[in-house]
Amino acid sequence: MSLSTAFLDELRSRTLLSALIGRTTKLQKAGREFRACCPFHNEKTPSFYVNDDKGFYHCFGCSAHGDAIRWLTDQRGLPFMDAVKELAQAAGMELPAMDARAAQRAEAAKGLHEACDEAAAWFTEQLHGLAGAEARGVLEKRGIRPETARDFGLGFAPDSRGKLKAALKDYGDPMLVEAGLLISVDGKEPYDRFRGRLMIPIRDQRGRAIAFGGRIIGDGEPKYLNSPETPLFDKGRTLYNLDKAAPAARKAGRVLVVEGYMDVIALAQAGFGEAVAPLGTALTEAQLERLWRMSDVPILCFDGDGAGQKAAIRAAHRALPLLTPGRSLAFVTLPQGQDPDDLVRAKGPAAFEALLRDTQPLVDRLWAHELAAEPTATPEQRAGLKARFTELANSIADSDVKHEYLADFRRRFDELFRPQRAPFVPRAPGGGGGRRAGQPWKPPIAPVVEQTKAVRATGIDRILAKAVLAGLIRHPAEIARHMEVLGSLRLADGALGRLFEAVVDLAVEDQALDSDRLLTILASSGFDQIASELLRADQLQCSFTEKHADPIRARADLDEAIAILVARPEIDAALSEATAAMQSRYSDEAFERQVSLVKERHALDTRLANLVQANEDARAFKSEGS
Repeated sequence: MSLSTAFLDELRSRTLLSALIGRTTKLQKAGREFRACCPFHNEKTPSFYVNDDKGFYHCFGCSAHGDAIRWLTDQRGLPFMDAVKELAQAAGMELPAMDARAAQRAEAAKGLHEACDEAAAWFTEQLHGLAGAEARGVLEKRGIRPETARDFGLGFAPDSRGKLKAALKDYGDPMLVEAGLLISVDGKEPYDRFRGRLMIPIRDQRGRAIAFGGRIIGDGEPKYLNSPETPLFDKGRTLYNLDKAAPAARKAGRVLVVEGYMDVIALAQAGFGEAVAPLGTALTEAQLERLWRMSDVPILCFDGDGAGQKAAIRAAHRALPLLTPGRSLAFVTLPQGQDPDDLVRAKGPAAFEALLRDTQPLVDRLWAHELAAEPTATPEQRAGLKARFTELANSIADSDVKHEYLADFRRRFDELFRPQRAPFVPRAPGGGGGRRAGQPWKPPIAPVVEQTKAVRATGIDRILAKAVLAGLIRHPAEIARHMEVLGSLRLADGALGRLFEAVVDLAVEDQALDSDRLLTILASSGFDQIASELLRADQLQCSFTEKHADPIRARADLDEAIAILVARPEIDAALSEATAAMQSRYSDEAFERQVSLVKERHALDTRLANLVQANEDARAFKSEGS
């Protein structure tokens, strides 16, 4: 079928846009236009306008814009051709002629649609008759209100092999078999497929019944029985409740994916009309594409049991090759053993909404799953974990997204498994006092002499303190990790001390603060000159003071520098006490203690020298390589 520009223009001119939109959106006259609260996003003040003369709508809040065809495709989720057909029928226009084969298929599909719609009406009639008492009891027990059951067209199939067949006899057995309503077995008369079941019609985007799901009443297997594949029904391409969820999702700005029919119905009754469900299978690529038309990041709310979580990770793996910038998945983890239906019935809509505010991104779900899948105690096991993450990232077709996943997985892996530096602990003099070598040494409590007070007041290495402060300005996110130490540390009096306190306070107030934003705030507070001096290239150079250093290495080196900065005054204070003790009363133990502390101070100096030298070597190597 070919649709000319002239045909589409005529179709638009025959459609009164305000009447079309007014079917589902309350419009108010505003001069020559109509206005309303936008149906595409939540707002309290109307910013959505409809102009019949120009034949378009526009929202000044979210920029939604289009004509009558666009309204049906965007607001109701119809395919383009279905939107054109619906408008043409309302306008009394004939569509351009199809070829003979296409016309024959369309006529056959029309008959199947009518058979399914009539079957859905018959099932509903049975639900509200005498035979449907037990099925109504099931709905009541599950908390499904009568108005909800009517809204979803719920019905009941009596436990009979021929009642539906007799009710729809005018269509003939062959068509009812093709529609999936009867079962045909060689040598036997066709009989009703659904018997003794609560019936749930499955509809296409236009709201037409195309198939059914039947839930057993009482005991029996299978618990749910779906229609077979038919010319109307492709299980892997259909999502339950898509016709109702599409407009609701556009208004809510999200789409929820749950496991089953009853979850969708229960959520809709609780106010979450944007939920859909696959039909007894894992999410397919075609279903994911449909979901992404409604939302860039669909939210998967699968059951909290093992089966539900396996289904979630299968969907995650299936989505990976299809990812593009901005298009992903998010996950909600339900309480163990509960599904959305259980949760909203037990704790109400607020409990479910709280979960939706704390979704887990796709990358986090993949990371957590692989990390928990196998042990990581040995190098071989860690190498296996790294290989699995690389394989997952390489399955992404989009090169930019693939690169970001590889980088993210690598960063997480390095953070988790990089060697941890042991904290500095002063050691006892060589075996003195009966202590074993390596046992942590605690100096005895002694009167604090004036010399010790002076060391504790001025013992901070000023050059190292400047470097550490520069590192904190470069990496303010690291302040939270060292808050216990930094909160009690005073680098110096004067401008440097005030700058240190300001940096710590700002990072505590805003833990998402980055270096550029921190420098901007410091400049506005009068610290721009001293901060610039700290970051000059001629100051003590470490990886954490450089702007473009490797973040993993910078973080590790900053840890080491802070450990040295904190330990040095303690060693110097202890050495001052030992020296004072030697001057007042000599003993071999006091001498050994003094010698040991001198060695400890020398070890700290060596660690600091190594820290600076390693950075110089790395810079030299980089320069040679470039």
